[in-house]
Amino acid sequence: MGSSGSWIVDNLNSALRTWNDKLTEIWGLLTASPEEFKGGGIWTTIVSINEALKGVGFALLVLFFVSGVVKTCGSFAELKKPEHALKLFVRFALAKAAVTYGLDLMLALFSIAQGAISTIMSASGLSAGTALSLPDEIVTKINEVGFWDSIPLWLVTLLGSLFIWVLSLVMLLTVYARFFKLFMATAISPLPLAAFAGEPTSGIGKAFLKSYAAICLEGCIILLACVIYSAFAASPPAIADASLATVTVVWNYVGELLFSMLVLVGCVKMSDRVIRELMGLG
Repeated sequence: MGSSGSWIVDNLNSALRTWNDKLTEIWGLLTASPEEFKGGGIWTTIVSINEALKGVGFALLVLFFVSGVVKTCGSFAELKKPEHALKLFVRFALAKAAVTYGLDLMLALFSIAQGAISTIMSASGLSAGTALSLPDEIVTKINEVGFWDSIPLWLVTLLGSLFIWVLSLVMLLTVYARFFKLFMATAISPLPLAAFAGEPTSGIGKAFLKSYAAICLEGCIILLACVIYSAFAASPPAIADASLATVTVVWNYVGELLFSMLVLVGCVKMSDRVIRELMGLG
């Protein structure tokens, strides 16, 4: 989208180029692994924090285990029963394994989600977002407008371009936020996973795993929204009747374009709520 000699056309093309760049960046983020994100420096720090918190996790493991034994055993005699003692031993061993290998568990859940994302991409036949461009009919109409008639177009395109820029930034920030939630959950995972040691507190560990899986699957919802939008964008917004004023034609085009973008951004913003409702997390 080079210079066309018209500020109005160049301004719209610049806004659409920004939108296309952000959409392409989002597709890249959805297929990236935590180790690849921003060169892997953030992931190295997260792994270090996770390792450091394992010591706290083991301390909580004992605390939750003892608390669970006290609450679930009516008397000391019950602990002497082999089946009950075996059950407690197995629970403690599994909880310790969850804390010890929690990072591997997190990566396994993320890999499953990434596999689903790759499958959706393959099934959709898309490898990147559909690039938007200004229709030739719109460019022709804008270039035919005189100086005084072009003044209202400046305002329309200026506001439209600003809105497009804001929408693209909001959408990109939402996708980045997903990675930050993944990093934070992975870093503190030894603490909630230690709750599996006690039967009364095991719900904490289950809720954590479900929440982490929901964060991973947010990528699928975001990708589905982008796929639907890309299919929708393949048919450009309808251009109004040629008998209408150029300002009206451009306004109709920009308005319909912004509406489709707003729908996509809204779907991306709601991805966490949608996946939580589907998983029954409220």
